[in-house]
Amino acid sequence: GDEIEARLEAVSEMNRNAITREEIREYLQPVYDLERLISRISYRTANPRDLIAFRTSLEMVPPIKTALGEFSAPLLQKIREDIDELQDLCELISVSIIDDPPMIIREAGFIKDGYNEEVDRLRAAERDGKGWLADVELRERERTGIAKLKLKFNKVFGYYLEVPNSFRDKVPEDYMRKQTLVNAERYITPELKELEETILGASDKLNTLEYELFVEIREKIADNTARIQKTARAIADVFASLACVAERNRYVCPKINDKGIIDIRDGRHPVVEQMGAGDLFVPNDTLLDNRKNRVSIITGPNMAGKSTYMRQTALIVLMAQIGSFVPASSANIGLVDRIFTRVGASDDLASGQSTFMVEMSEVANILRNATRRSLLILDEIGRGTSTYDGLSIAWAVVEHIADTKLIGAKTLFATHYHELTELEGKIPGVNNYCIAVKEKGDDIVFLRKIVRGGADKSYGIQVAKLAGVPDTVIARAKELAEELSENDITENVVAAVGESSEKKPKKPKLDQTDMNQMSFFDTVTDEAIVNELMEIDVSHLTPIDALNTVYALQNKLKNRWKPEQA
Repeated sequence: GDEIEARLEAVSEMNRNAITREEIREYLQPVYDLERLISRISYRTANPRDLIAFRTSLEMVPPIKTALGEFSAPLLQKIREDIDELQDLCELISVSIIDDPPMIIREAGFIKDGYNEEVDRLRAAERDGKGWLADVELRERERTGIAKLKLKFNKVFGYYLEVPNSFRDKVPEDYMRKQTLVNAERYITPELKELEETILGASDKLNTLEYELFVEIREKIADNTARIQKTARAIADVFASLACVAERNRYVCPKINDKGIIDIRDGRHPVVEQMGAGDLFVPNDTLLDNRKNRVSIITGPNMAGKSTYMRQTALIVLMAQIGSFVPASSANIGLVDRIFTRVGASDDLASGQSTFMVEMSEVANILRNATRRSLLILDEIGRGTSTYDGLSIAWAVVEHIADTKLIGAKTLFATHYHELTELEGKIPGVNNYCIAVKEKGDDIVFLRKIVRGGADKSYGIQVAKLAGVPDTVIARAKELAEELSENDITENVVAAVGESSEKKPKKPKLDQTDMNQMSFFDTVTDEAIVNELMEIDVSHLTPIDALNTVYALQNKLKNRWKPEQA
């Protein structure tokens, strides 16, 4: 709690001093990921461009440290003290590596002129070799008086001086004969031999020497890894960014408590409100605690905003616990040890797990590891199986979570099983909330507002209509819904809850015959069977036809009626 308060104080002060904060953000713009760069340097995989990126980052450290001196928050002052300006390393790279080096280490040309004498000499030999040879040729002509003396090169003898036979008597004693031709002779001198070695070996020597120097520079930087990492951790703190985002998006400073109370007023989803929603985003309140408001059962149709509401609560709690301002008009956040979510699953066919199996695995993990200090976000538990199985699982999960002897965690539980709303008042700490919906005939309007109470229907057919499902399917679905409503399980659930005691709610007593999932294709009605019976022309039936007809009608009645109704 104290650490979070210190971080919030730092963000608050940066919000109050926006000019200096933006100055720091500007200095941070050119800074690369120092920890990643030092990792490459330590593992000897950094190339010359990595060192230039490192130098560019280090150049920003002194002004950042200076700007931080204008803040008084203890955490910001500690960050300032932890920053090592590392100017010795910055200077080393500045004098040794050119500003735009090649990426490949083995390519010469990245060591700066003036850093190493031998590099300068070899680079000059590579660059000025032809000029040196021209000077030797001219100087030897003047010294010997041989006007037709020429300096030549071939792959066998290298560089040599060629003298026509007519000038043989003018050849100096220090010339060493290399080859005799018909009309001329070829000579070499100690100076020419040394020059040849310098020019011809300059490129390879330069590549080798520059690589050795680069490795040496890289090792010197790697020796200072601890200093670099300490500075990297210091300037990596996100207070300037958190303060900027808080100011830009109208976030508020949350209060932190250790009483387990989560009280959010006009909370907003920090991502959804930025994705085109803007001022149209409908804020909502959240109240959870360890007593009367442990579990909120949230009902309402798809697309109405249940998932957004639950996720925004989790995100606001998470943001508060990293020391960030939060999207709300006010927030009092109790510390949680972990946030568990089950907000969507998909098949894991490679390991043979269905969507429902994945969902149940996630639920099992939550129930095994959640504590009284946890925050649980559960969305549509039990939807992947039959109606009775799903409802039973959801019911049992709510009971388990709400029981303070087992878990007693703060929980947002979204469900389409509006039968679960009967648990309010029967299980301590369970409260009903729903998404407000406005009906206009067969159409609905989502108001995106969380209100007390439970939804008594799911509006699934209306949502299907909004999604563009064909009208013929919508009409047929309405017919089926009316027929199936007679078998609604709500009455069984209400009756079961009504019989329960306040201390220990009983589970709904469901007959085994009820546990079968209802068929959506059994559309035979009593009236249809009667009409079929009335239309039979008995006078034209053969005995076998009469027997088959009675048998068929009897089967229809058996499928239509429950055993206790027969």
